[in-house]
This record gives sequence, structure tokens and C-alpha cells, in this order.
Amino acid sequence: MSNSVRYPERTVVRLSGVDAHRFLQDLVTNDLGGVTDGAVYSALLTPQGKYLFDFFVLELGGDLHVDVAADRADALTRRLGLYRLRAQVTIEITPLAVAEVWGGAAPEGEGVFADPRAPALGWRVYDPDPPARFGPPTEASEALRDALRVAHGIPESGIELRPDETFILEAEFERLNGVDFRKGCYVGQEIVARMKHKTELRKGLARVSVEGPPPPPGTEIRADGKPAGTLFTVAEGVGLAHLRFDRAGGEMQAGEATLRRI
Repeated sequence: MSNSVRYPERTVVRLSGVDAHRFLQDLVTNDLGGVTDGAVYSALLTPQGKYLFDFFVLELGGDLHVDVAADRADALTRRLGLYRLRAQVTIEITPLAVAEVWGGAAPEGEGVFADPRAPALGWRVYDPDPPARFGPPTEASEALRDALRVAHGIPESGIELRPDETFILEAEFERLNGVDFRKGCYVGQEIVARMKHKTELRKGLARVSVEGPPPPPGTEIRADGKPAGTLFTVAEGVGLAHLRFDRAGGEMQAGEATLRRI
């Protein structure tokens, strides 16, 4: 089986200096001890425990590198700068680009990391010029990747993941290996721990069947005339939605489409 490839809009930020690892470890939701074994999926939250950025952290050339959505990179570097204080760490944008490769054998060469969220997502490859390495993507690669993402319940920055709005446990970060409950303090940790240990989630990310014309991402879902959530990405008759679980037990509507929780 041959690989599929996609070149997402990502920016890779390098953190170097003697304090780089400790500096980032104290801020993010996951334990960065795992970077010696591969990429680590993590997030940076507000002090109130709400999502700001999600990213992959990896080690290249002895330095930490953060793979983040391109339209969030400047905001991330500014936020990291606010926390830097006296830490000996340099934060800079690199020329590396990202390829997502899936559906076949692992790519050969350097800069290849398994996607830590789910094995089916394949590999992330870091290279100054991925198209020169892998060739052009197929016309269907974007649709294939969306279908794969929806099939495995993977939220994406700017779509299902909303800055200053999303709570990461409602976005299934525990299932996606994006949070460690044993690592100790980080920004927003108290809220995340409280949601994990002291409350039952009443809403969150879910997969739904979609019958009929899919509406635009962000369309309100209604059940028995009441708001029941929001529909986001739809691919091959399946959608990712943020649902109120108490209202998602039966048939729901989003625009002209009929939904049911899977």
C-alpha cells in the first residue's frame, strides 16, 4: 500500500538554551520526558484551564522543536516570551516545514516521528522542503486526511479546538495522549485535575452520523428544539461535534442534516 501525503500549514519553533526543557516542561500539559523516544503531543492553556495552543514537541539536534498551526505560531512565541522571565532559553522560528504521511510504510530518512495521537495517523516529517522529498500531494489528500481525522475523533486547531473556549478533557486529550496527570504543575493544571477527578463530563467531542447535506463547520445542533451542541468537520457521512450529552441520545438536526451520535 502506498503512502498518502499532505503538507499542512504548520510552523516549527525552536527552543534552545540550558533551561529550554525545564522552561517548557513547567508550562505544558504533557510530560516532555518522552521527547527522547519520539514526538509528544501537548497543549498550553490559560490559567483558567482553557485551550490556547496544541502542538507536537520533538527533539532535533539537541534542541526542542514545537510544531504548531501556522496561524497560531506568532501568538505562541509571544506567550512563551511572557513566561520566559530569567530563563536561559532562546525562542525562534525555524525554516522547517511539515509533511503528514500515512497509509504505507514509515518514510525513510531523518526527521520522521510517529504521530503520538493515534497509530492510524502515520508520521510527521520535518524537512526544509517536504515536496522535494515526497513529491506533490494527491488531489484527494486533504479529503482523505479529514476522513481519517474524523474516523479517529481527532480535533484540529481552529476548528474543533477553540482558543479561550475549549476544555481539553472535553476535546479528548486524555485519549489522544495529550495530557499527563502525574507530571505536576503546569499552567491551568488545577482546573484540568478538578475536571478529571471531581466532575463528570456533561459535554464534549463526539462522532455523529450525518444524513443529508452537511452544513458549514460551526453550525448549531438542535435536539427536540433545544440547543444540543455544534457540528464541525464532516467527511464521508461522519462528523465531529461538540455535544451536550444529556440531549444527544436520539435524532438531532444541524441545518438540513439529520445527526445521530455514534
